[in-house]
Amino acid sequence: MKRFLFAFSMAWLHSIASAGIPIQHWTLDNGAQVYLVEVPGLPMVDMQVEFDAGSRRDGSFNGLSSATASMMAKGVKAVGNQAAMDENALGEAWADLGAQVNASSSSDRMSLSLRSLTRPELLDAAVALAARQLAHPSFPNAIWQNERDRWVASIKEANTKPATVASRTYNKALFGDHPYGAEVDEASLKRIDTAQMAKFHADHFKPCMAKVSIVGAVNRAQAQERVKQLLQHLPVEASCPVLPALPEVQPLKAAQTLNLPFESAQAHVFIGQPGIARQHPDYLALTVGNYVLGGGGFVSRLTEQVREKRGLSYSVYSYFGAWQQTGPFTVGLQTRPDQAQQAVKVATEVVTEFVKYGPTDKEVKAAKDFLIGGFALRLDSNRKLMDNLSNIAWYNLPLDYLDTWTAQVDKLTAKDIQQAFARNLQPERMVTVILGAQP
Repeated sequence: MKRFLFAFSMAWLHSIASAGIPIQHWTLDNGAQVYLVEVPGLPMVDMQVEFDAGSRRDGSFNGLSSATASMMAKGVKAVGNQAAMDENALGEAWADLGAQVNASSSSDRMSLSLRSLTRPELLDAAVALAARQLAHPSFPNAIWQNERDRWVASIKEANTKPATVASRTYNKALFGDHPYGAEVDEASLKRIDTAQMAKFHADHFKPCMAKVSIVGAVNRAQAQERVKQLLQHLPVEASCPVLPALPEVQPLKAAQTLNLPFESAQAHVFIGQPGIARQHPDYLALTVGNYVLGGGGFVSRLTEQVREKRGLSYSVYSYFGAWQQTGPFTVGLQTRPDQAQQAVKVATEVVTEFVKYGPTDKEVKAAKDFLIGGFALRLDSNRKLMDNLSNIAWYNLPLDYLDTWTAQVDKLTAKDIQQAFARNLQPERMVTVILGAQP
């Protein structure tokens, strides 16, 4: 039976990848937005609720969002006739249900995800428990003290690693005083207490602020009831609070090179600038172009010029970090300390030439063939579908985004890509961080 259900699910997922993804979307009376993809092949469901409570909302307490997310699994308060549960009791309850729950924080959002079988008695209990964990985390102070000590120890260890030091320096140089450039350190963690977590949670966790994505063997009516159950303990307000506006990411005014002395077997290099936000109209053109530039592994230009022709690095790559606000465009590599300056020169020249002239028609065809040919693999599991669905929800993308993706990519030309890169990248104003190079 398990083999049959798996085969049925894979066949269904393949069919929707080629024929279309039927995404349903509606708004509940409490303001929560719901996005649903029905997958009837397996008796399971994934639910993910997200809030604008990522690290960019930390304010003056760097690390507050991540701390709040991690502490949501450390216990829940008593609710009605239900007793409080500590971390162990909560873990045992999830194990008894055979369900999984996880709270996490990224730069932009905080998420609580749930996976459960759809047997009514199991799903009902799993959603009820997730609702308590979502709305009534206990934030035990003694546990936070231990968690903070472990976090501080991990930061101290990370600061001995060259890749961490280079990455943090690069991030700060790129984003400056914007929240994306904030650094979590020992001092900032010592300023965070559980009262601040409780306030952060109360300020950001409202039904009207929630976006809920669901993938699995439930229909719209069932999904609606489960979302109401999941959000039932969160306070409903007469009008939805508006979070404070955040500053825009500022473009770089001039090129900057930072040479960091560090005893390391390899020099670590980052080159880049603020790039685009996820909703930017050039996103797909830049995605296809970046496959040619540095995102295509051994077939990319950076690999050809830096590794294959000159042997300066085993691996070199580029990417766009497309976030709610302007994310980074980054070129990264490691090389021998005595070759660092040459590697930087070559990589910078490749980027500059690509921005000026763009890819060839042959390169664009190869990139599109690879990306379109592998598109179905982005949708071949509930988890991958959930990742795509939650991004559509979070970034307010069209509901037919997945249905039209291949056509939108296929119509891009080399000229489209060159113009998109020219509009969004300025190689003459990029930050370069070089750690561990020989003088």
